[in-house]
Amino acid sequence: MTDKPFVFFADLLAEAAVPDRGIHSQTLSREDGVELVLFAFAAGEALAEHSAARPAIIHFLAGEADVTLGDERLEARPGSWMQMAARLPHSILARTPVVMALYLLPAEGPTKESR
Repeated sequence: MTDKPFVFFADLLAEAAVPDRGIHSQTLSREDGVELVLFAFAAGEALAEHSAARPAIIHFLAGEADVTLGDERLEARPGSWMQMAARLPHSILARTPVVMALYLLPAEGPTKESR
């Protein structure tokens, strides 16, 4: 996205404006097969159950949410981090205004040995 050999955000949270209503998403980077999408949710907004064709990582930067990964319901807060396999059904309900970073990984994804 730039002519530089790197992408830098001094404060990722500052890149997201939380809307009064709805969900705002913006792609911040597409480099080397990894896509960074920043999501900002108004309180009470939700992403209905869906899945992605690629493995993904979600990192919560602000707010509190209920997250369902497959059959498990989890409570997310700032600092919560989760890695998902491709095609895993998941959903998100923002209990408060939420900002999260979604990293879509290359289709082959990281190996278990790299954890």
